[in-house]
This record gives sequence, structure tokens and C-alpha cells, in this order.
Amino acid sequence: MGQRYRYGFIGGGNMGEALIKGLIASGTAKPEEICFHDPDPGRQDRMRRDYQSALVENAAESVKSAPVVILAVKPQVMDNVLKEIAAAVTADHLIISVAAGITLARLEAAWPAPVPVIRVMPNTPALVLAGAAALSPGSFATPEHMKTARSLFEAVGVAVELEEKYMDVVTGLSGGGPAYIFVLLEALTDGAVRLGLPRPRARLLAAQTIMGAAKMALETGLHPAELKDQVVSPGGTTAAGLHVLEKGGFRGLIMEAVAAATARAGELGSK
Repeated sequence: MGQRYRYGFIGGGNMGEALIKGLIASGTAKPEEICFHDPDPGRQDRMRRDYQSALVENAAESVKSAPVVILAVKPQVMDNVLKEIAAAVTADHLIISVAAGITLARLEAAWPAPVPVIRVMPNTPALVLAGAAALSPGSFATPEHMKTARSLFEAVGVAVELEEKYMDVVTGLSGGGPAYIFVLLEALTDGAVRLGLPRPRARLLAAQTIMGAAKMALETGLHPAELKDQVVSPGGTTAAGLHVLEKGGFRGLIMEAVAAATARAGELGSK
């Protein structure tokens, strides 16, 4: 069967869906230019309904149907997927993996001939075109391949190129970072609700506060400590709140969370 689509997705989970939605929402690809395979019947039906992209019957069919293939599967099932698609992959394909911890060497070893591979760590805010992705090229990926991959991820947010040795750290930082921020959002909201603020208003104010703080950091380019000092008045309310966070080891816990996620990414890649 000839190639009929621009992008073939293997896996329609959270990250696969985020990228498909982002590609369509940004206008980078039309629904009819995307095909996908996912073994979950319920997700198949919803993805077809929500995005009008084509469902193909197996992973190999995604490879046969598109020149750019995105491997959006869990690291634990990657070896099985690589075996399933091995016969369909050619040197004319560009394989992009968004699986945490799976190294370029492990991916390239799946095929006897040289195949362009790019390893990417994106994150789920790609759903709202606010993603953060790091890209690392394999041995056979050319600047043109990287341009293709960057255009895909820049359509749904920010994309940076990094050496592969940093990819596990990126997994612990921006890959898992949204979950850390959502916990912070929930905690800020619950803290205000505890003191009597209605939950819908508390959640809105907390979410806008997080978004606004991130926007200030990005647009001003100032060090976070300098931005913090602009908020903290001597003997004021924010200083009292920060004192509690420091006593609880807030910054140390966040740093340890990034380190733990980084270590886990390394473990997944070694299996």
C-alpha cells in the first residue's frame, strides 16, 4: 500500500492525542493527512470522532501509510512495537520516538539498515499549543529531518535541540513538570477553599496566577529570584508564606522530584 498520509501515529494515548490535536489546531496538518493506530477500541472510536483522522488496523500499517512515523507508545511496550514494524520501516522513513527513556541506539538497532531516527521528549500542554519539547537526532538524521521534526513540535509549542545525554533530565523536568504544576494548582486552590473562597473562583485565580508568573519569566527573561523579589515586601504577606515553604523544604522537594523522574527514565531505557 502506498503512502497516503503525512504523519502516522502509533499510539493514541495522552501524548499521541496531544500531538494530533495540536497539529490539527495549529493548521500544520489536516485531519485527513494523519493516520493512527491504537489497540484500545474505546480510544479508537473517540479519536476518530474528535479528530476525524484515519484509523489503521495495526502499527505496521501506520508505517506503510506515512513517511513520518511518531512512536507514541509506553516504554514498556516499545520492543514489541519495534518488532511489529521492523519489516515495514525503510531508509525513506523518519521515525520520531516520544517514549521516555528509550535511547537512540536502542531504536536504531531495531533495523538492519540505516534509518533516520529522532528522539523527542514533549509534554501534554501540546494539547493547548503550549508544549515544551526537546529533540535529539540519531546517527542518520539529517538537518532536513530535524527541520521536519522541529516544525511538528513547534506547531504545538516550543522545541529545542539537545544532546541525547540530557534527554532523561528533560523527561524529569518538562516531561513530568505539568503534573508537578497541577499538584501546585490543586494545592493553591484547596488552600484558598479552606479559608472560605468559593472553589471555582479559587481555581481560576490560582490557574491564572501560575500562567501569569510563567509568562513573566518567559517574556522578561529575568532570573526567577529577581521576579520573586519583586513580589516580596519586607515583613509582608508573601514573605510570611515563603517562610512556610522554606521550612517545609519546598524547593528541595521539587528538585528531588525532577531527580527521581530522571532516574526512572534511565531505568526504563535500560530494560
